[in-house]
Amino acid sequence: MNKPIAENKKARFDYNITETLEAGIVLLGSEVKSLRLGKASIREAYASQENGDLVLINFNIPEYDLAAKGQNHEPKRFRKLLLHKKEKNKIFGMIKRDGYTIIPLSCYFNKKGIAKVEIAVAKGKKLYDKREVKKKKDWNMQKKML
Repeated sequence: MNKPIAENKKARFDYNITETLEAGIVLLGSEVKSLRLGKASIREAYASQENGDLVLINFNIPEYDLAAKGQNHEPKRFRKLLLHKKEKNKIFGMIKRDGYTIIPLSCYFNKKGIAKVEIAVAKGKKLYDKREVKKKKDWNMQKKML
């Protein structure tokens, strides 16, 4: 994986991640240019099923300033994710049956220059789980200091 454009660092703290996948994303030209400038926020984003497709919702890509009049995009529009049929069916089954959710972990350009999104099938952590993780992290930091 190359250098991320946008990263959701808090996702690993808020969710128990079961599986991660790399998905392609359908973008407009002005969105790609904006991503190349490193302007994107994936923090509030999540994926959902819409008409049999996997769609990324709330992925904020700001408008490209140098785009021609009328050629710009809507910053928080729904963006279709590209997965193989088997992967899609597996994810849809987990969402329906087990109460999992799909969250994006990062967005980046691969070696060929194609925009990719790393998505995770995850289950939300309870508050006491988060406290336990923080306590263990603090304890390990204190042991290193001694």
